[in-house]
Amino acid sequence: MGHLPGAVLCAPGPPSLSPTTSDTPWGRHMHDRKPVQSWLTDMDGVLVHEGQPVPGAPEFVKRLRASGKPFLVLTNNSIYTPRDLQARLARMGLDVPEEAIWSSALATAQFLADQRPGGTAYVIGEAGLTTALHAVGYVLSDFAPDYVVLGETRTYSFEAITKAIRLINDGARFICTNPDATGPSVEGALPAAGSVAAMISKATGVEPYFVGKPNPMMMRSALNTIDAHSESTAMIGDRMDTDILCGLEAGLETILVLTGISSRAEAERYPYRPSRIVDSVADLIDEV
Repeated sequence: MGHLPGAVLCAPGPPSLSPTTSDTPWGRHMHDRKPVQSWLTDMDGVLVHEGQPVPGAPEFVKRLRASGKPFLVLTNNSIYTPRDLQARLARMGLDVPEEAIWSSALATAQFLADQRPGGTAYVIGEAGLTTALHAVGYVLSDFAPDYVVLGETRTYSFEAITKAIRLINDGARFICTNPDATGPSVEGALPAAGSVAAMISKATGVEPYFVGKPNPMMMRSALNTIDAHSESTAMIGDRMDTDILCGLEAGLETILVLTGISSRAEAERYPYRPSRIVDSVADLIDEV
């Protein structure tokens, strides 16, 4: 995976104004950053958790919309179209416009359209991915496709995986929307695209190119979508290994919230740090 130069974190500066973080090493802003003019935020674990809105998230989104500042809600989940996700968020009281949702499916489609316009792809995935590829002019085919594109799906087919393996062995390039090994469900963890990609790689000896987080390309494509600049954009996430790493490598201010996967103690174990940690997006409402 290609990486853009990482942001350089300076030595701790004056305490943050946020009372929830001022007593921690992260409760300090990076030196010389411009005021935040654009916001990127992860969805699961930041705005919603286990099918319910995170306390303060509806108010945070409302403040974002009222501010007029550009923002995007990001997700590595490629199953749903932006319209689907808009409806799901609306049912939880989160008023997010369709055009303010950026998924790994959209980022993957944009990447392929830039790399090989009007190409062909064999796709394992759902409507979110196939719709995005159709929208950029791609033809879906299992006859000598340019790419095998693997995304999330509710039911991975052994027949489809076998077809993908044979097409890659015959020369198709291997793309995966995201590297997540598992996904959440009410019953427990589910195998996700990263796990299936590992199986295909084991069978073919070919590693996929992952487009979604933590590839900073996901952030760069999101920034381009809202005409934002990295030096004045903040990324809010709940995972150190995807959201925070991705934002850091794209040069953004990074804010870890504790309403999802990573805890404060877990964050300490990583060799890189977020710009700061807050309890939830409720602590950021007054900063918008």
